Amino acid sequence: MNFTGNTKKLILVYEGMAPQRLEGAVNVMLTPQFYTLKRESLPVKYAYQAKKIAPSLFDGLLDEDGEYAYYVQKSDDGWEFIAYDLDRIKQFLHQKGIPAEKVGKLFFAQQAVEQIDAPVSLGESQALVNLNGTVTIVPKSALDQTVQFVKPDVSWTPKRGIAAGGSGGSLLTARQAYALAAVLVLFGLMWIAEGTRYGGDVKQEQGEIARLLEAYPALQSSYTRKSVAEKYQKLDRQERRKRDVIKALSKMIFKGVTLTSLKIDDKRFGATFSTADKSVAQKLKLLAKKEKFNTADIKGSSDIRIEGQL
Repeated sequence: MNFTGNTKKLILVYEGMAPQRLEGAVNVMLTPQFYTLKRESLPVKYAYQAKKIAPSLFDGLLDEDGEYAYYVQKSDDGWEFIAYDLDRIKQFLHQKGIPAEKVGKLFFAQQAVEQIDAPVSLGESQALVNLNGTVTIVPKSALDQTVQFVKPDVSWTPKRGIAAGGSGGSLLTARQAYALAAVLVLFGLMWIAEGTRYGGDVKQEQGEIARLLEAYPALQSSYTRKSVAEKYQKLDRQERRKRDVIKALSKMIFKGVTLTSLKIDDKRFGATFSTADKSVAQKLKLLAKKEKFNTADIKGSSDIRIEGQL
């Protein structure tokens, strides 16, 4: 392999590698043990378009317990899709003495397919090879005995890489982030619905008041006008209270907490949250107590019920 320079050292990572002692920040190139590759010929022009399709292409091929992200690159006959679990990668790197804060970028061995012109030795029993345009790992025993193995040449870095922080550096996983986004969209729709209904109620009452004042001019006294103003102020306070409650509940959705149900009317509200463990449930209760909401454990589950009056 003929690689040319970069400012950060590039480490080739594979499952049987020895622990590392780092002197500074590094870049990491992952072998196929840490990702799944799939090729597809798709009628799309740009990588961001192809990336939107990536999750559906790996349906049924990946571990259901993993949290996967996707890397996409153009190939001669279409697109190459790479699925990877960033949390699993970080855990492995940490075990090998490569903490996430010292990793600049992550790369995939498939990005170096053109540079792999001879089998690369990975420990005593395995080798990294270019097999018909696909970088893969094979047992050394499966290769011709006359093959000359080379050591990884890591003086080169691809142009594109994955930030080591990525989705794994977030407080939320991708799945939780999507769930939170869905809940916030729900809250937004509720606000729109409430605002529309409130606007309709105001217009209807304004019309009724106008007809009454026209029919009975004596009603146009300061006392009557004050009563009408107080009525609208009460309605406005009620709607504001609903919005404040929804805003407070949205702040209670964090890592390990999922909103499963929400009911709110003109007098009361009730919300049910599922929690990952007791410590998360306790934190949720403290947040509810701070808002002066009532909480209750739901027997037989880790759910927490939060209620209150408007």
